[in-house]
Amino acid sequence: MSIESKVRQIEHVFERLDGEISKFQTQTNLHCIAGCGKCCTKSDIEASPLEFLPWAFHLFLNGEAEKTLTALNNTTNSVCHIYQPLSLLDSHNGRCGNYKYRGLICRLFGYAGSRDKYGQLRLATCTIIKENQNSNYKSTEEAISKGLYVPIFTDYYMNLNQIDFYLGNTILPINQALKVAIEEVLNYYIYRPLPNGFKNAS
Repeated sequence: MSIESKVRQIEHVFERLDGEISKFQTQTNLHCIAGCGKCCTKSDIEASPLEFLPWAFHLFLNGEAEKTLTALNNTTNSVCHIYQPLSLLDSHNGRCGNYKYRGLICRLFGYAGSRDKYGQLRLATCTIIKENQNSNYKSTEEAISKGLYVPIFTDYYMNLNQIDFYLGNTILPINQALKVAIEEVLNYYIYRPLPNGFKNAS
């Protein structure tokens, strides 16, 4: 399967998820605080290269893939490379540097469920939402237990795995996942023509 085809299929999964999350937010009134990036500053976030393939492809088409790969190879920072903090002194406030192409883990966290050891669905969200929107959080948990639909982590990762089993099942620290995604795109086009309309991508 071509890189272009994989990217289209991944983006289709993301579009469906974004619609489900938007509906879930409307039903529950849960929301992230504007400008909060605390979850992005965690140093132990893991992801698959596959969920960042659209991001890597976007970089490639815009001539930024090799430069970004070099930056990733030279960093010792474990916080997501795409995240842009407000300042060096205020790392918990900021934004995603490429929100349109954020990964699956970024889309799911806060508004998706995972099953506990008893098989019960639990909303996987941050402490800030739990504490600052406690009433909505509790009512949402109750609604989920009564059947309110919530996107499920494992379901969406299984959907991605059907696109590329190896890249979808390879779970790495997030910056390693970003590197592998870029390398996958660059290696693919070493001996192949560039996508139509692009002459100097890299």
